[in-house]
Amino acid sequence: MFGLIGHLTSLEHAQRVASELGYPEYADQGLDFWCSAPPQIVDNITVTSVTGQKIEGRYVESCFLPEMLATRRMKAATRKILNAMAHAQKHGINITALGGFSSIIFETFKLEQIPQIRNIKLEFERFTTGNTHTAYIICQQVEQASKKLGIELEKSTVAVCGATGDIGSAVCRWLDAKTDVKELLLIARNEERLTSLQSDLGRGKIMGLEEALPQADIIVWVASMPKGVEIDPNTLKKPCLLIDGGYPKNLGTLVQHPEVCVLNGGIVEHSLDIDWKIMDIVRMDVPARQLFACFAESMLLEFEKLHTNFSWGRNQITVEKMEQIGQVSVKHGFRPLLV
Repeated sequence: MFGLIGHLTSLEHAQRVASELGYPEYADQGLDFWCSAPPQIVDNITVTSVTGQKIEGRYVESCFLPEMLATRRMKAATRKILNAMAHAQKHGINITALGGFSSIIFETFKLEQIPQIRNIKLEFERFTTGNTHTAYIICQQVEQASKKLGIELEKSTVAVCGATGDIGSAVCRWLDAKTDVKELLLIARNEERLTSLQSDLGRGKIMGLEEALPQADIIVWVASMPKGVEIDPNTLKKPCLLIDGGYPKNLGTLVQHPEVCVLNGGIVEHSLDIDWKIMDIVRMDVPARQLFACFAESMLLEFEKLHTNFSWGRNQITVEKMEQIGQVSVKHGFRPLLV
């Protein structure tokens, strides 16, 4: 059995969908209440591969909200993720993906140092961040969507915002090794990590956001922020491909211009309908077919009976592992979202 640990995009979103999730009494509660709310399994899932294989899964709502980070309630945020992991393990789930901010919180606050949750000793091999599949899908979106827009990679400048993160660094490695992208612009907050990434790649220009974006034909946005950012579409190149790989996704509403194509990054489409309700609750455009690539990674690992933490630790993703999960993704009927 596979598992998905997720969270909603805001307090307002959580209050609005509380009844759909099965706890209507939460709808009128504020952030303090949500900080103490326990994790719950709110969805039973059946996925069918194009090979004919069927698997079962569970969605664990962590009750974490981005406002917890924005208001510096770090203990509440870390407790949410650890409790959700313990809940998944207690229910016998073999491999569980940490979606959204879950993996970021785990890595940032070094939660592997807290393996004991009450009477449960966490078995970390039962969990995956899903970042390898997410990075692979974003790279496929870069390659395939740019071709549809007539943007030639060998003549293009690609800016990666969040370049030193787990997904961002993997995207940079893939674009360097597997494509003929002309120029890479590396954007992140940590100067030391940027310099290290640049050294590892043997290429790439380190730039600030405002300087880099007007130079980019393609922008890969994989910086994770509790709050959105404003980008003036008039400062961008035309045409421009902007892949929003963050969560929650908001660049599509902020950047509106006929010659700027904003794509929801890290989203896959499945060839067959998935029996679940959670993607409807998070307002996916085609909820029976579309999902986050990180969630799909746990499904792929369950299909292949690879019950291991395939994606784990910061900046450990290799091009070889991206190719491996990519082959399995195609095998079972997943493809990158391109519209």
